[in-house]
Amino acid sequence: MFSRSTNVILLLAVLAAVLGGIVQHRRQAPPEESAESTLVGKPLPALILPDLEGRAHALSDYRGRRLLINFWASWCGPCLKEMPALNQAQEKFGGQGAIVLGIAMDEPTRVRAFLRAHPVSYPILLGRIEPPSTSLQLGDKREILPFSVLVDAAGRIIATHAGVLSRPQLEQWLAPATTPP
Repeated sequence: MFSRSTNVILLLAVLAAVLGGIVQHRRQAPPEESAESTLVGKPLPALILPDLEGRAHALSDYRGRRLLINFWASWCGPCLKEMPALNQAQEKFGGQGAIVLGIAMDEPTRVRAFLRAHPVSYPILLGRIEPPSTSLQLGDKREILPFSVLVDAAGRIIATHAGVLSRPQLEQWLAPATTPP
């Protein structure tokens, strides 16, 4: 079959692969929910961001309403998959005191071109891409897109989520709440 030297080489290769897997597993960040939970319960940071026309908007302007802030980019496939559901959620819950706010982590020209082809019914602001990015300031420690932040009417962060929000989760987040999600 195999010579003794071949067996030793194969054994060493298997050991190296196993050890590499263990090291990689240990280096992985903790799950998103626990990694992002440090902002939950804290006030929304006082940020002022421009819209696509360059007008400044303070995030505090949305106080008094349940606010879902969604970070996205025109080049982000999962973000684009999520946008129709966000748009439908805004249309469904906007009249009940909730608002979806998109923050584009992208170049303004790309955002404008995308929105011309795929308009949405919720406001879009432009996030700061340079460090510290707007998404990082709102808890997106790994700067993963899409990333969403749920803020209560009093301006406190009540939940964060990295990745695409499911339709049931969108409904739970934006429906008039009697208790936090």
